[in-house]
Amino acid sequence: MEGEGVGGDSPVSRGEKAPDSSRSQSGRPLIALRDLTKVYQEGERLHPVLRQVNLSIQAGEFVVLLGRSGSGKSTLLNVLSGIDLPTSGAVVFSTDQGEVNLTRLSERERTLFRRVHIGFIFQFFNLIPTLSVEENLLLPLELNGRTGPAERGRAHDLLEAVGLEDRARSFPDRLSGGEQQRVAIARALVHDPLLLLADEPTGNLDLETGRRVLELLDRLTRQRGKTLIMVTHSPEVIGVADRLLTLHAGQVVARDYPPEAAG
Repeated sequence: MEGEGVGGDSPVSRGEKAPDSSRSQSGRPLIALRDLTKVYQEGERLHPVLRQVNLSIQAGEFVVLLGRSGSGKSTLLNVLSGIDLPTSGAVVFSTDQGEVNLTRLSERERTLFRRVHIGFIFQFFNLIPTLSVEENLLLPLELNGRTGPAERGRAHDLLEAVGLEDRARSFPDRLSGGEQQRVAIARALVHDPLLLLADEPTGNLDLETGRRVLELLDRLTRQRGKTLIMVTHSPEVIGVADRLLTLHAGQVVARDYPPEAAG
């Protein structure tokens, strides 16, 4: 089951874009990081992880974030999502309602912002084992109070898009790893977020299944014009990303090929 195709999808290959790969690069950035700094205290010692990071990410970009273990990649995702606050600096989103500075929001306000505007894809899927596939998919909508026919129709359409419409009533433990990650991708998209954050989404999959999941994720986000920031060590995804960034010594620097930049 792990090696199954998804609706006839072909594996990701270096330098090959999905057929509908156009992304909007105009206008103000979706996300602006301004002098972002994060310092942890370890006993009496201060440990800076992010050092005055300035970065803009446009709506519709697919950005890959590289870096060695412990370089701060997960910290940056946590700050981007408002799960964690920076020591100083700002994370500013451009929404239909105007600019939102996450660092000025309360913890509850940041939680509500995440529910509406951010989707997550994790290495270990994080599906709720006591809920069916369909129920896992509907959960983000229920948290946002959106359970009408249109929302349920969107969930069904996404299950069809990931090739799992016949597994709606199955529970996660009856699915292969690749199938669980396909459900996780659909769940991340179902509430129509501004931003998707993916943390090593293929790290728990075999090579072939991982390639197919990456192709599916790239295709679905491009079709929907979503912004995707992915932490990965997978060289297969580098060829389809719009931009490569590397975290080094607390700074985000632009990097080009080769794949060994992943460290």
